[in-house]
Amino acid sequence: MKLIQNTQFLLLLLALFLPIFTEAQISSDADASVSTEYSSGAQDQIYVFCVAPDENAGELTATSSSGAASFEWLKYNSGTGSFDGFQTDNSGSSTSTIVNLADGGYRVNITSGAVTETYTAWVMNSWYAATAEITESTCDYFQLTASIDEEAELNYYDLSNGAEKPVVKDVKVKWTVDGDQVAAVLSPQIFSPPSEDKDYTLTVFDRFGCQVEVTVNYQSIVPDASFTANPMEGEAPLEVAFTSSSTNADQYEWSFYRSQEDLLEESQVGIVEDSIMQTAIDQNPIYIFENSGNYNVKLVTTKNGDGVACRDTFYIEEYIEVTTSFIRVPNVFTPNGDPFNNEFIVGYESLKSINIQIFNRWGRKVHSWENNNIQGFYDTRSESAWDGKIGGRYASPGVYYYVIEALGRDGQKHFAHGFVHLFRGK
Repeated sequence: MKLIQNTQFLLLLLALFLPIFTEAQISSDADASVSTEYSSGAQDQIYVFCVAPDENAGELTATSSSGAASFEWLKYNSGTGSFDGFQTDNSGSSTSTIVNLADGGYRVNITSGAVTETYTAWVMNSWYAATAEITESTCDYFQLTASIDEEAELNYYDLSNGAEKPVVKDVKVKWTVDGDQVAAVLSPQIFSPPSEDKDYTLTVFDRFGCQVEVTVNYQSIVPDASFTANPMEGEAPLEVAFTSSSTNADQYEWSFYRSQEDLLEESQVGIVEDSIMQTAIDQNPIYIFENSGNYNVKLVTTKNGDGVACRDTFYIEEYIEVTTSFIRVPNVFTPNGDPFNNEFIVGYESLKSINIQIFNRWGRKVHSWENNNIQGFYDTRSESAWDGKIGGRYASPGVYYYVIEALGRDGQKHFAHGFVHLFRGK
């Protein structure tokens, strides 16, 4: 019995509140909506429509909860503080829609039989128009200048006292390029301009989702210098090919110079002046580093514009290393006709000249070899310091004495002497 009484009570309660949720109301397919903030009484809805400039796109639909009805639409008169007749609909439908509405408050009286229900809503048309241009362009920055034309403040009236109240739009702006935001002010200066032509887009938007976009094309007047070098290390003389990967450049100026550290080591007073050895103006030069040491390279590119020449500088990230000179002498060789170790070969790097003399155990010179203009590559070796023959005949196996004098491309002199064993084998 108690369960039945509780159920009946809940059904009665639901019946009492059901009309609140099924009564007629005003709806709209607006872009956004917010509630009024009257100082007292029930609140109404404000429907915001994002439109083109001076377009009235407001639309409201009233629905009768009792089926067929007549609809009397009225519009708020701010001068009198009352609602004046606007439009009537006696079609007998359960809904009524009014369109192309200007900003303002709209009220509808819905009559079905002897019952009349009244509802109110506000319509706001929000629009923006924007213009933008580049008003200044230099090697360091360019100026974007924009202006906004927009619907005046959105206002409604407090129906409890007639006071005018604003609807805050919270208008914001942003500039984007390639999808990335670069500024959030209307007329920014863009520093470090790109070396490519770019579209900069201004977006004006508010909290209701209303927005407008305008795009400005930046015509680049600045270059971007960069390059690669190959190889980055080796023995002197080292031939290096430089390949520019610069963009938007008309002219190229290369500088090849020794590292400051090398010069400071050689300096007697600790003062280093200009270390540039040579310059070039080719786009992709080839440079030969004649001497050992560490070297840096700088590229300055220029873009010539209308009355302005913009430049950009790029330094190689790591030193080009030209190895120091040295010689390496074996202590045995076997000129026996097999595929291995048939010659007395002296290894060397970064030499300018070399002289090799071979003596027998009685001090008689039996062979000599020299090169006074060595042009080689990494791990260069002499072509044939000695093939193990004396006067075209095979030398006797045994111990021979060598004396080597060499001049490195780093200016270092090298002296080496010692014994080498000649084995014939079988």
